[in-house]
Amino acid sequence: MEPVYLFNLIDQQKSWLSMRQSLVAQNIANADTPGYKAQDLMPFSRVMERSALDMAGADPLHMRPSPTETLAAAMRPTEGWETSHSGNSVSPELEMIKAGEVRGAFTLDTNLMRAFHGMWMSAVRT
Repeated sequence: MEPVYLFNLIDQQKSWLSMRQSLVAQNIANADTPGYKAQDLMPFSRVMERSALDMAGADPLHMRPSPTETLAAAMRPTEGWETSHSGNSVSPELEMIKAGEVRGAFTLDTNLMRAFHGMWMSAVRT
């Protein structure tokens, strides 16, 4: 059985959530821009599946992609609920739903981190 690096996983998801929240804010800001196409990220589970294989390097000094670069590769146009006559595909209602999902995921991550930190601290004290 492989070890689970929970704190690292939560940190990666928080980076993904930050980038998604930024895209949601960008979509809302451009809701009236003609021809603007709403963007979103791939689901976090798919991002993790794609990044499961680490790049092999012949030398330890070879550069590896940063987590931000991995997330940026996961950006894609989103399918909106409607497209206006100006070609804009931003749906404010859909973006607000996404913002709520991001907030809920941040809350879950924070609560998990707090619970595991508490368990870790109680184990260290004994």
